[in-house]
Amino acid sequence: MVDRLTVLQLLPTLEGGGVERGTLEIARTLVSAGQRSLVVSAGGQLVAKLEAEGSEHISLPVGRKHPASLLQVRPLRRLLIDEGVDIVHVRSRVPAWLLELALQDLPTEQRPIRMSTVHGLYSVSRYSAIMIRGDAVIAVSETVHDYILHHYSECPPDRIHQIPRGVAPAEFPHGYRPDEAWRMAFFEQFPQARDRQLLVLPGRLTRLKGHHDFIGLIGALIAEGRPVHGLIVGGEDPRHRAYAEELRQAVRERGLGQHISFTGARSDIREIYAISDLVLSLSTKPESFGRTVAEALSLGVPVVGYNHGGVGEILIQLFPAGRTPLGDADALRHSVGAILDEPPEIPENLHYTLEAMTRQTLALYRTLASQYL
Repeated sequence: MVDRLTVLQLLPTLEGGGVERGTLEIARTLVSAGQRSLVVSAGGQLVAKLEAEGSEHISLPVGRKHPASLLQVRPLRRLLIDEGVDIVHVRSRVPAWLLELALQDLPTEQRPIRMSTVHGLYSVSRYSAIMIRGDAVIAVSETVHDYILHHYSECPPDRIHQIPRGVAPAEFPHGYRPDEAWRMAFFEQFPQARDRQLLVLPGRLTRLKGHHDFIGLIGALIAEGRPVHGLIVGGEDPRHRAYAEELRQAVRERGLGQHISFTGARSDIREIYAISDLVLSLSTKPESFGRTVAEALSLGVPVVGYNHGGVGEILIQLFPAGRTPLGDADALRHSVGAILDEPPEIPENLHYTLEAMTRQTLALYRTLASQYL
C-alpha cells in the first residue's frame, strides 16, 4: 500500500448540487488526511472553493451525452498515467463510460483502482450498468443498495458499500434561528407568510416532487380554518416551464393565492427551514436519499414525508412520526395537523452526519489500497 494516495474524482461539472457538494466534501477530507485530491470535470462555480481547500482541478468536458465526448478518452488516459492516479472515484454515467474506454488500453500494472458512487435510482439499462463495474460501489442509502441487488444481479453483494449521505452540524445546527434582519427582509418579501404557521416544500419545480399534493394539503388545511401558509421553495427547470405555470394556475383556481408563495431558487434554505413549522417531502417517485429531510431534521424542524425510498429511511431513523403513506391525502392531512397541534421535540441527528460519511469513504479508499496497491 502506498503511503500517500492520489485519488481522482470524476464528474460532469462543479456548478452546484448534491453530487458536487459531496465531491467537495470528500476532496476536503482527503486533503486534511494528507492525501492528494484531484477532481476532473468541465468546471463550474465550485472550482475556486475546491482549489482553495487544497485540491487540484483538471478541466475536461467529460459530462456531455454526445459522441464528441469520446475525444476526451485519450486525454483522460494520459492524465491517469502522468498523475500516477491510485483510485478513480466516478460519480456519473457518462464519465464512467469514458473511464471504461480510457482503461481498456492501459497495462494492468498502470490501471488505478476503480470505484463509483450510485447517487440515484437510474434507469435499468446497459448504459446505467456501467456504474456497478469496478472494484467497489458506494450506495448512498439502503434503497439504492437494494435497487442495485435487485436490478444488477451480476454485481457481487460484497462489492457494494452502503455509505449514506451526511449533513454537517456546523451548517445545519440543531436549534438554529436566523437573525432578526434576515427575518424582516424575508417577511417584507413574502408578507402573506407573516404570523402564519409555515409549511415548506423544497425542491426544483419538476413533476415528481409532489407539488399538486402540497397544494391540495394547503387547501384542505385552510378549509379547516388553520392559519397556515405554504412556501414552494425551488427554481424552475428551464425544460419544464409549462409545469411551473400549471402549478400557479392550480393555486389560482383553488383560490389559494394568498396562502401559497413561490419563492424561486434560494441560497438561504437553512434560514427558511428554521422559521418553518413543518417541512414536507412528497416526491411521488422514491428518492435515493432525501437530503432536504436530513437537513431540516438536523435543525430540529419536523418533517412529514411519504414513507418510501430514502426519505422513508431517514424518517424511520430520525422522526418516525413523520412517515405517511404515499398518495394518501387524508393521512397526510391528519399527520400534518397532529404535528401542528403539538409540535414535537426533534432529537439531534447522530446518524446522517458529514463526519460519518467522509470517515467511511476514506476508510474504504484505504481498504481498497491495501487490497490492490
